[in-house]
Amino acid sequence: MVMIHLCAHLAFLVLPLFVFGAPADESDPKAATAIPNGCRRCCDSLESQGSSEATTSPAGHHASLYPMPEVRPYINITILKGDKGDRGEPGIPGKWGKEGPSGERGPQGQKGSKGQVGAPGDACKHQYAAFSVGRKKALHSSEGYQALIFDTVFVNLYGHFDMFKGKFYCYTAGLYYFSLNVHTWNFKETYMHVMHNNKEVVILYAQPSDRSIMQSQSLMLELRENDEIWVRLYKRERENAIYSDDVDIYITFSGYLIKPSLE
Repeated sequence: MVMIHLCAHLAFLVLPLFVFGAPADESDPKAATAIPNGCRRCCDSLESQGSSEATTSPAGHHASLYPMPEVRPYINITILKGDKGDRGEPGIPGKWGKEGPSGERGPQGQKGSKGQVGAPGDACKHQYAAFSVGRKKALHSSEGYQALIFDTVFVNLYGHFDMFKGKFYCYTAGLYYFSLNVHTWNFKETYMHVMHNNKEVVILYAQPSDRSIMQSQSLMLELRENDEIWVRLYKRERENAIYSDDVDIYITFSGYLIKPSLE
């Protein structure tokens, strides 16, 4: 009977352990701090629970669940922008940069006005020669020979034709072309020579006629430097003349260099 009573007392003492479980150890600090913070899910890891419990306060716990948005201030510069200031003084020029590539050739411009005539150069260096002169006055033969003098200049390149003497002076040796044109006089003979220095080269001749006509003569000559070319009216052995009316030009003498001897 005594054993039955003892078993009954032991069962009464052990029954709460099976119903409520063993009491928690109060000396564990994690268990002590876990109770007042609220409930925990059974699936939460111990490390996350421990670190969150040890480092966060109740306010920090709510902050980790609901993060605060980041606030960045924005300033409208257009509102703060002032009036444009005065232009400053120019600075010191910088160093010259590298030269760039050449550009494309531009369009051709308009032709400029003709410039002034330059000073004559050295006659010996000219590779061109040309003249063309005329006469407005008639000419009659005299007791001696007469050089035909001209009073009108059409072309006198570099002044190689002497208007006072009626002679062309060769400054550039080479091959030349010459041409003489005159108008005959009614009932008078026309008798002239183209002269090379003092030598008669070709004759221009027309017999007396009741009509006046134009007569011409032309030739080419090989000239040396300082040679002279001129026209001579034959002396008076018979009536000899060339016609002009002091208005129109009937008498012309021309020449030019075809090819210089030394190019």
